[in-house]
Amino acid sequence: MEIRAEMVASVGKVLVTEGATVRADEELAVLESMKMEIPVLSESDGVVTRVAVAEGDTVAEGDLIVVVSAA
Repeated sequence: MEIRAEMVASVGKVLVTEGATVRADEELAVLESMKMEIPVLSESDGVVTRVAVAEGDTVAEGDLIVVVSAA
């Protein structure tokens, strides 16, 4: 499952690494926009197979953030 940005923002924190096991609703990253922090959550349990951003990156709406595959 591809987790994508919902808006233009900067990547404040990346909280997972490739190979990490995550649970549904676990925070994967934090985006920052207009002085607000927007958590990026996993939609299901699985394993992080790709982290496509780094802290400090700018993402546009629809940009890939993380890929989570079924465990």
